[in-house]
Amino acid sequence: MKKIGFIGLGTMGAPMASNLLKQDYDVTVYNRSHEKCRPLAEQGASIAETPREAAEGQDLVITMVSNDQSIRDVFYGENGLLGSLTSGMTVIDCSTISESLVKEIASAVSGLGASFLDAPVTGSKPAAIDGTLVFMVGGDAAVIEAQADVFDTLGKKVIHMGPNGSGAVAKLAHNTIVGINNLALAEGFAIAAKSGIPADNFLELVQLGSAGSKAAELKGRKIIEGDFSNQFSLALMLKDLKLASSLTDGIGMPSPMLNLAKSLFQAGASEGYGDEDLSAVAKCYEAWIGQKIGGQQP
Repeated sequence: MKKIGFIGLGTMGAPMASNLLKQDYDVTVYNRSHEKCRPLAEQGASIAETPREAAEGQDLVITMVSNDQSIRDVFYGENGLLGSLTSGMTVIDCSTISESLVKEIASAVSGLGASFLDAPVTGSKPAAIDGTLVFMVGGDAAVIEAQADVFDTLGKKVIHMGPNGSGAVAKLAHNTIVGINNLALAEGFAIAAKSGIPADNFLELVQLGSAGSKAAELKGRKIIEGDFSNQFSLALMLKDLKLASSLTDGIGMPSPMLNLAKSLFQAGASEGYGDEDLSAVAKCYEAWIGQKIGGQQP
């Protein structure tokens, strides 16, 4: 059975590492805040004190952290994992980070004789728990095939996007659509609520009509009930939209809908909703219409 180092035990990383342990992989975990390691240690994981220690002697290292700076610290910090990589090892980064940083890390990893895949995921916390994530992967097809058992444990589908960096670009393009769709849902709800249409009736219409979407399926009921418990935070959505905006600037592509979405999620973050689910952006619309979408006063 493969020896795996898993770095980053947040909303997504912790259940992913847990699923590996359930399949009897030999897992060593690291997280910047050590208390998040304890539940996994109770499942049988070893705890590393540094990223370098987590990677030492492993067949595979998986990283799942929140942003570019965090991944730089994990790879290049004083006790970064690059110091433990040797020929034949594989690194899979599941973080959502910039394409340029992915390519930089891929080059550094390959220079040490190891293999690298950028493999961000779609599917929020429930999919991570259930092992039904979808991976969009940049890298060599043979390396993907060699890690098929791990991908099968963590998800339901692997889609090869192209060379290193392609997974990162696909994730930013994908999350651009996610952000825009969630704003469209909130805005439609607000129009209906302000005009006196019951939210339950409107959601039924959306789900049966051409406006049906994953956003409506996953977030419609949460918005109606005012349940903004975090499955994928508003702050992380804003971070991804900022990365996507930088990407489109770099390739010289106008992206007016992306930049409007970024501004609206920034408004939500400014109101203090960053740690709530991304669907909490609906609370901005509730403030603008002076009522809850579910019917009560805000």
